Amino acid sequence: MKKLGIIFGGKSEEHEISRMSAVSVMDAVDRSKYEIVPIGITKDGRWYLYDGPTEKILTGEWEAEAVRALAENPEKYAFSVVGAGGKTLGDVIDFALPVVHGTYCEDGKLQGLLEMAGIPYGGCGVTASAAAMDKIIAKELFIRAGIPVCPYVAVTAEQLQRDPEGVAAKIGEELGYPVYVKPANQGSSVGISKVEKSGDLPEALRYAACFDRRLLVEKGLSCREIETAVLGNGDDVSAAVTGEIVATEDFYDYDAKYVDDGKPKMQIPAHIPEEISERIREYAVRGFQMLGGEGFARCDFFVDRADGKIYLNEINTIPGFTSFSMFPLLWEHAGSAYSDTIERIIELGYERYYAENHRQADRQKR
Repeated sequence: MKKLGIIFGGKSEEHEISRMSAVSVMDAVDRSKYEIVPIGITKDGRWYLYDGPTEKILTGEWEAEAVRALAENPEKYAFSVVGAGGKTLGDVIDFALPVVHGTYCEDGKLQGLLEMAGIPYGGCGVTASAAAMDKIIAKELFIRAGIPVCPYVAVTAEQLQRDPEGVAAKIGEELGYPVYVKPANQGSSVGISKVEKSGDLPEALRYAACFDRRLLVEKGLSCREIETAVLGNGDDVSAAVTGEIVATEDFYDYDAKYVDDGKPKMQIPAHIPEEISERIREYAVRGFQMLGGEGFARCDFFVDRADGKIYLNEINTIPGFTSFSMFPLLWEHAGSAYSDTIERIIELGYERYYAENHRQADRQKR
């Protein structure tokens, strides 16, 4: 039986979301095929094996349990992620499913570590993860692929500090108001502010700069939020049905996604014309491939209420996996049960791993 490592937690602002997603994944995995090995990363970056009740992952009590288990039985619970001598992560698991949202995973850092350790894993690789996580880089790639994106201005914290008036003037001239201010490298609506007038812009920029030195300011449009999901590797990528976020606030913020149950805010499938749905699905596949995506992702779009124009907002390479998250629900409506979707993600991870091994073997023959 394969040992499936579910990696959760992490150092990002989305630590709690990761724990919720991980428990949902654990509940859905086919236990007749896989031995689940939960691996938690604390907020300060310590890694622990955990084999207690999943309820304690949700509450955060897992950490104390894991620390106690390690102290009482280090021979069983101690391991190094990479290194010489002793038990390593590769001895503990056969395959990794990272369910760590935000920085230090969704940005490619954890994927790079797993590749150094020689462990196959589910989801996008280093390059696609890093490119998708950086909203500015991703938008530039989408533009190169011929996919419309919302008008934006990129700002650095250094520019903001050096010339705040000039930054504000450029934003006002190029975008007008309202605008949305975001850190370039965050997810789950962390650090985002809606700005209605120029006087509120400096504080929104300073707030976003608490999370990243690179900032994105987008034109505020009256749009519907439409999402789809993709699965696949290389040229063989498919998109699920489209769904709509029906936000009750100005935008679909952190609390709406994870503190509330989320269900009343989703309409699946989205009530949009078929030709718009098909164009969104086509853009999703094209954008995912432009990033070099492999495995899976959720793709977020805006559709202008006035003229129906479509904008690709962002691609999330490790989307929420909770029971009320859009990614699994979109695939369920497309005919793939939650457990089947996870199984497909694992298959795609092994497919990429074996393909890379074949390339290495070919190089060694030359």
